[in-house]
Amino acid sequence: MRFVTFEKSDRTVRSGIMLDSDLVVDMSEATNGKLPEKMIDFLEQSEQNMIAAVQLLRLTDGNKGVYPLHEVRLIAPLPTPKSFRDFYAFEQHVKSARENRGLDMIPEWYQIPVFYFSNHLAIKGPEDNITKPIECNCLDYELEVACIIGKEGRNIKADEADDYIFGYCILNDWSARDLQRQEMKVGLGPAKGKDFSTSIGPWIITKDELENVRLGKGFDITMKAKVNDVLLSEGNMKDIYYSFGEMIERASAGVTLYPGEMIGSGTVGTGCILELGTEVHRWLQPGDMVEFEIDKLGVLKNSIVND
Repeated sequence: MRFVTFEKSDRTVRSGIMLDSDLVVDMSEATNGKLPEKMIDFLEQSEQNMIAAVQLLRLTDGNKGVYPLHEVRLIAPLPTPKSFRDFYAFEQHVKSARENRGLDMIPEWYQIPVFYFSNHLAIKGPEDNITKPIECNCLDYELEVACIIGKEGRNIKADEADDYIFGYCILNDWSARDLQRQEMKVGLGPAKGKDFSTSIGPWIITKDELENVRLGKGFDITMKAKVNDVLLSEGNMKDIYYSFGEMIERASAGVTLYPGEMIGSGTVGTGCILELGTEVHRWLQPGDMVEFEIDKLGVLKNSIVND
């Protein structure tokens, strides 16, 4: 199933299910309020609500609460996640990005999956504009997959972590590289280098939809990034070094994870300009359009604008 959040013509915002026929179902309207209006509330009782959502699909007859996709505007499927941890899980990206800066690989990277916290209140969705920070001259994209937590847990083991995952979506971890470089020399961050925006969407696909492409520690799904219709990045999630299970084990060690938290995979190999090098493509500028496409997860487009 594919879950979305969308704005109707009357400006109300609802969570819903996207059908294969380019229709979206307003879950709350279609069930007379039995299912929540907001995705964050749906996730609070995700196991119980999924039963009702499956029943709803069986009963949907194209009438109450069903809208053609062209009559609504998709926004971020989870507009305000409870938190956002972003990991660093693809070896190729880490190696290449460090080599481009004249740095060796970090031995400790192979010992533990590491992450930072980013701004969970600066989430953008499909077709939203991304405002370039005024002081930024080195704006970059990062091609990633996010998983959404659907059940509360603490000290979760990697081989049990799948029970706590609700689903997955495309994630673009926008990066102000010059701000990031400056602050990380101090030994903290990234902070302002990532603070301004993260985009996700167009939907959250439930974990069962990816079982048939599970491979290694990830999934056999192609990941592509284009800038102004020119293909720059292409990788595959199967190449991930740390599984989402291992990331969740690390994130939940001594800490409770709650439904509605979001975890990023980190950038796939070739998945940003920092790794490719500016001889391949300049840093992003206002007017650029960045398009991510990941098998089964859809297409996420955003344009860059001035502040």
